[in-house]
Amino acid sequence: MLAASLINKNIPRLQLQDTVSKALQLIIDYRVTHLAVVADGVYLGLVSEEDLQDVQEENAIIENLQSSYIKAAVQEDVHFLNAVSTSIQFETNVVPVVKPNMEFTGVISTRDLLKKLGNFAGANEIGGIIVMEMKPYHFSISEISRIVESNDRHILHLNTTTDSSSGLLTVTIHINHAEVAGVVASLERYDYDVVYYKGSEHIDNNINKNYGNLMKYLNID
Repeated sequence: MLAASLINKNIPRLQLQDTVSKALQLIIDYRVTHLAVVADGVYLGLVSEEDLQDVQEENAIIENLQSSYIKAAVQEDVHFLNAVSTSIQFETNVVPVVKPNMEFTGVISTRDLLKKLGNFAGANEIGGIIVMEMKPYHFSISEISRIVESNDRHILHLNTTTDSSSGLLTVTIHINHAEVAGVVASLERYDYDVVYYKGSEHIDNNINKNYGNLMKYLNID
Protein backbone atom coordinates (compact mmCIF):
# COMPACT_ATOMS: atom_id res chain seq x y z
CA MET A 1 0.00 0.00 0.00
CA LEU A 2 1.64 3.21 -1.20
CA ALA A 3 1.23 6.64 0.35
CA ALA A 4 -0.46 8.08 -2.75
CA SER A 5 -3.43 5.73 -2.33
CA LEU A 6 -4.30 7.20 1.09
CA ILE A 7 -4.47 10.87 0.12
CA ASN A 8 -7.46 12.67 1.59
CA LYS A 9 -8.76 15.05 -1.07
CA ASN A 10 -11.05 16.87 1.37
CA ILE A 11 -8.37 18.49 3.51
CA PRO A 12 -7.50 21.92 2.06
CA ARG A 13 -4.11 23.49 1.41
CA LEU A 14 -3.00 27.05 2.12
CA GLN A 15 -1.58 29.62 -0.27
CA LEU A 16 1.04 32.19 0.71
CA GLN A 17 -1.45 35.04 0.58
CA ASP A 18 -4.03 33.37 2.81
CA THR A 19 -4.54 35.06 6.16
CA VAL A 20 -3.84 33.65 9.59
CA SER A 21 -7.53 33.94 10.50
CA LYS A 22 -8.51 31.86 7.45
CA ALA A 23 -5.90 29.22 8.31
CA LEU A 24 -7.09 28.98 11.91
CA GLN A 25 -10.71 28.62 10.80
CA LEU A 26 -9.76 25.80 8.39
CA ILE A 27 -7.85 24.05 11.17
CA ILE A 28 -10.97 24.19 13.34
CA ASP A 29 -13.30 23.13 10.55
CA TYR A 30 -11.21 20.14 9.47
CA ARG A 31 -10.00 19.17 12.96
CA VAL A 32 -6.32 19.16 12.08
CA THR A 33 -3.26 20.59 13.82
CA HIS A 34 -1.33 21.50 10.66
CA LEU A 35 -2.03 22.57 7.10
CA ALA A 36 0.17 22.33 4.03
CA VAL A 37 1.32 25.54 2.34
CA VAL A 38 1.64 25.42 -1.44
CA ALA A 39 2.83 27.96 -4.02
CA ASP A 40 2.31 27.31 -7.74
CA GLY A 41 1.73 23.65 -7.01
CA VAL A 42 5.01 23.27 -5.08
CA TYR A 43 4.93 22.14 -1.46
CA LEU A 44 6.64 24.58 0.92
CA GLY A 45 5.94 23.06 4.32
CA LEU A 46 3.42 22.68 7.10
CA VAL A 47 2.19 25.53 9.26
CA SER A 48 1.05 24.59 12.77
CA GLU A 49 -1.95 25.74 14.75
CA GLU A 50 0.40 26.74 17.56
CA ASP A 51 2.43 29.07 15.32
CA LEU A 52 -0.73 30.57 13.88
CA GLN A 53 -2.11 31.31 17.35
CA ASP A 54 1.10 33.15 18.23
CA VAL A 55 0.44 35.74 15.51
CA GLN A 56 -1.13 38.87 16.96
CA GLU A 57 -2.51 40.23 13.68
CA GLU A 58 -5.20 37.95 12.28
CA ASN A 59 -4.97 39.59 8.86
CA ALA A 60 -1.28 38.74 8.60
CA ILE A 61 -0.55 36.43 5.69
CA ILE A 62 0.86 32.92 5.80
CA GLU A 63 3.90 33.99 3.80
CA ASN A 64 5.20 35.81 6.89
CA LEU A 65 5.53 32.49 8.75
CA GLN A 66 7.83 30.75 6.27
CA SER A 67 10.68 30.53 8.78
CA SER A 68 8.55 28.27 11.00
CA TYR A 69 7.28 25.92 8.28
CA ILE A 70 7.79 22.24 9.09
CA LYS A 71 9.46 20.44 6.18
CA ALA A 72 7.68 17.13 6.73
CA ALA A 73 6.60 15.13 3.69
CA VAL A 74 6.74 11.70 2.06
CA GLN A 75 7.11 10.73 -1.56
CA GLU A 76 3.97 9.39 -3.20
CA ASP A 77 5.57 6.05 -4.12
CA VAL A 78 6.75 5.02 -0.63
CA HIS A 79 5.01 2.50 1.62
CA PHE A 80 2.37 4.01 3.87
CA LEU A 81 4.39 3.02 6.96
CA ASN A 82 6.80 5.82 6.02
CA ALA A 83 3.90 8.23 6.47
CA VAL A 84 3.19 6.74 9.91
CA SER A 85 6.83 7.31 10.86
CA THR A 86 6.74 10.90 9.58
CA SER A 87 3.56 11.67 11.52
CA ILE A 88 5.16 10.38 14.72
CA GLN A 89 8.48 12.15 14.11
CA PHE A 90 6.95 15.57 13.47
CA GLU A 91 3.89 15.12 15.73
CA THR A 92 1.40 16.10 13.05
CA ASN A 93 -2.01 14.67 12.25
CA VAL A 94 -1.55 15.22 8.52
CA VAL A 95 1.31 14.02 6.33
CA PRO A 96 1.92 15.84 3.01
CA VAL A 97 2.55 13.67 -0.06
CA VAL A 98 4.77 14.99 -2.85
CA LYS A 99 6.34 13.98 -6.13
CA PRO A 100 10.16 13.93 -6.57
CA ASN A 101 10.13 17.56 -7.72
CA MET A 102 8.18 18.56 -4.55
CA GLU A 103 4.95 18.92 -6.51
CA PHE A 104 2.19 18.72 -3.93
CA THR A 105 -0.34 15.91 -4.42
CA GLY A 106 -2.27 16.05 -1.13
CA VAL A 107 -2.13 15.00 2.51
CA ILE A 108 -2.84 11.83 4.45
CA SER A 109 -4.72 12.19 7.73
CA THR A 110 -3.59 10.22 10.76
CA ARG A 111 -7.17 9.00 11.07
CA ASP A 112 -6.83 7.27 7.70
CA LEU A 113 -3.35 6.05 8.63
CA LEU A 114 -4.72 4.50 11.81
CA LYS A 115 -7.43 2.65 9.90
CA LYS A 116 -4.93 1.33 7.38
CA LEU A 117 -2.49 0.41 10.14
CA GLY A 118 -5.25 -1.54 11.89
CA ASN A 119 -6.01 -3.47 8.70
CA PHE A 120 -2.30 -4.01 8.13
CA ALA A 121 -1.92 -5.46 11.62
CA GLY A 122 -4.93 -7.72 11.15
CA ALA A 123 -7.17 -5.98 13.69
CA ASN A 124 -10.24 -6.88 11.62
CA GLU A 125 -9.33 -10.54 11.26
CA ILE A 126 -10.80 -13.16 13.57
CA GLY A 127 -8.22 -15.06 15.61
CA GLY A 128 -6.25 -15.12 18.82
CA ILE A 129 -3.49 -12.94 20.25
CA ILE A 130 -0.45 -14.21 22.13
CA VAL A 131 2.21 -11.93 23.66
CA MET A 132 5.62 -13.18 24.80
CA GLU A 133 8.69 -11.58 26.37
CA MET A 134 12.21 -12.82 25.74
CA LYS A 135 15.84 -11.89 25.36
CA PRO A 136 16.47 -10.72 21.77
CA TYR A 137 18.91 -13.58 21.11
CA HIS A 138 16.17 -16.11 21.97
CA PHE A 139 13.91 -14.81 19.23
CA SER A 140 13.44 -17.24 16.35
CA ILE A 141 10.63 -16.73 13.87
CA SER A 142 11.13 -20.21 12.44
CA GLU A 143 10.83 -21.93 15.81
CA ILE A 144 7.79 -19.91 16.88
CA SER A 145 6.12 -20.67 13.54
CA ARG A 146 6.92 -24.36 13.90
CA ILE A 147 5.37 -24.48 17.38
CA VAL A 148 2.24 -22.66 16.23
CA GLU A 149 1.87 -24.87 13.14
CA SER A 150 2.32 -28.02 15.24
CA ASN A 151 -1.04 -27.07 16.79
CA ASP A 152 -2.71 -26.75 13.35
CA ARG A 153 -2.62 -22.98 13.59
CA HIS A 154 -0.92 -20.35 11.45
CA ILE A 155 0.56 -16.95 12.21
CA LEU A 156 -1.35 -14.15 10.48
CA HIS A 157 0.79 -11.31 11.82
CA LEU A 158 3.87 -10.97 14.00
CA ASN A 159 5.17 -7.80 15.61
CA THR A 160 8.19 -7.11 17.82
CA THR A 161 9.09 -4.20 20.07
CA THR A 162 12.03 -3.73 22.45
CA ASP A 163 11.69 -2.34 25.96
CA SER A 164 14.40 0.33 26.26
CA SER A 165 14.72 -0.11 30.02
CA SER A 166 14.85 -3.90 30.32
CA GLY A 167 16.14 -4.75 26.85
CA LEU A 168 13.50 -7.47 26.58
CA LEU A 169 11.84 -8.17 23.27
CA THR A 170 8.04 -8.24 23.25
CA VAL A 171 6.74 -10.54 20.53
CA THR A 172 3.05 -10.36 19.62
CA ILE A 173 1.57 -12.98 17.32
CA HIS A 174 -1.90 -13.00 15.81
CA ILE A 175 -2.97 -16.52 14.87
CA ASN A 176 -5.78 -17.68 12.62
CA HIS A 177 -7.90 -19.35 15.30
CA ALA A 178 -9.52 -17.99 18.45
CA GLU A 179 -8.69 -21.12 20.47
CA VAL A 180 -5.12 -20.47 21.59
CA ALA A 181 -4.70 -22.58 24.75
CA GLY A 182 -2.90 -25.38 22.91
CA VAL A 183 -0.45 -22.97 21.30
CA VAL A 184 0.17 -21.23 24.63
CA ALA A 185 0.87 -24.55 26.33
CA SER A 186 3.27 -25.58 23.58
CA LEU A 187 5.13 -22.27 23.73
CA GLU A 188 5.49 -22.57 27.49
CA ARG A 189 6.84 -26.12 27.13
CA TYR A 190 9.62 -24.60 25.04
CA ASP A 191 10.29 -22.09 27.81
CA TYR A 192 8.68 -19.11 26.12
CA ASP A 193 7.38 -16.58 28.64
CA VAL A 194 3.76 -15.93 27.62
CA VAL A 195 2.70 -12.73 29.37
CA TYR A 196 -0.73 -12.34 27.79
CA TYR A 197 -3.10 -14.16 25.51
CA LYS A 198 -6.65 -13.67 24.32
CA GLY A 199 -8.92 -16.13 22.57
CA SER A 200 -12.34 -17.69 22.86
CA GLU A 201 -11.26 -19.86 25.81
CA HIS A 202 -9.30 -17.10 27.59
CA ILE A 203 -11.91 -16.61 30.33
CA ASP A 204 -12.36 -20.34 30.92
CA ASN A 205 -8.62 -20.78 31.19
CA ASN A 206 -8.41 -18.01 33.78
CA ILE A 207 -11.21 -19.66 35.79
CA ASN A 208 -9.51 -23.05 35.64
CA LYS A 209 -6.18 -21.55 36.58
CA ASN A 210 -7.68 -19.70 39.54
CA TYR A 211 -9.56 -22.82 40.65
CA GLY A 212 -6.36 -24.85 40.47
CA ASN A 213 -4.50 -22.27 42.52
CA LEU A 214 -7.25 -22.32 45.13
CA MET A 215 -7.17 -26.11 45.38
CA LYS A 216 -3.39 -26.02 45.72
CA TYR A 217 -3.68 -23.39 48.45
CA LEU A 218 -6.25 -25.49 50.33
CA ASN A 219 -4.12 -28.58 49.70
CA ILE A 220 -7.08 -30.42 48.20
CA ASP A 221 -6.39 -33.15 45.63
